[in-house]
Amino acid sequence: MRTGVIAKKLGMTRVFKPDGAHVPVTVCHVDSCQVVGQRTEEKHGYTAVQLGAGEKKAKRVIKAERGHFAKANVAPKSVLAEFRVTSDYLVDVGAELSAEHFVVGQMVDVSGTTIGKGFAGAMKRWNFRGLRATHGVSVTHRSHGSTGQRQDPGKVFKNKKMAGHLGAARATTQNLEVVKVDPARNLIMLKGSVPGASGSWVVIRDAVKRAAPDEAPKPAGLRGKSAKAEAGDRAPEKADAAAEKKGADA
Repeated sequence: MRTGVIAKKLGMTRVFKPDGAHVPVTVCHVDSCQVVGQRTEEKHGYTAVQLGAGEKKAKRVIKAERGHFAKANVAPKSVLAEFRVTSDYLVDVGAELSAEHFVVGQMVDVSGTTIGKGFAGAMKRWNFRGLRATHGVSVTHRSHGSTGQRQDPGKVFKNKKMAGHLGAARATTQNLEVVKVDPARNLIMLKGSVPGASGSWVVIRDAVKRAAPDEAPKPAGLRGKSAKAEAGDRAPEKADAAAEKKGADA
């Protein structure tokens, strides 16, 4: 299980396919996404990496966080997030992830905080149909109707769908396709919309309902280091292992 990345949602645009069809995409910027800390099974009881993204003035960082960033030898970050990983996918502290962590055609899950809508009625909040326009209905066409039962049980149950606060909640959109990756500008373009307002931070992970593609960089796509370069680095190790195995067989 690989780590995800923290990215900033810039907004929506469209890209054109070779046949002329256009695809609506959300542009996400991987802004200085670095590994700030590690969690290991021996010390913490689980395995994870802590990532930080963005930039923050040192004077706006509390003393404890300042020491945490100084220990990792990274600049203060605007946002932190933790990603559970397997032990073979741990990334070194200080390493910077890039947009090439994901490959074109891959499916990802995106989590963010939705746009706040304030107080909303039942039709907008829960997609209720509303009351009919005739047969005695007057000035209550958009109401949610009855909320309870008769004398028994004689109460409104918890979690009843009614009017109330809408938005400003954590939400995840699953199985979004990576349409394009721009390594030079560190941009990831995802098909469709993702939760959150433009300028907000989102978390992008490998889709849990789809298998990650074989060409996805492992353990992670690092800044200034492509997947081909990583594969080249691992090639001598594989060759040595094969030679040792051959010698043992002989």
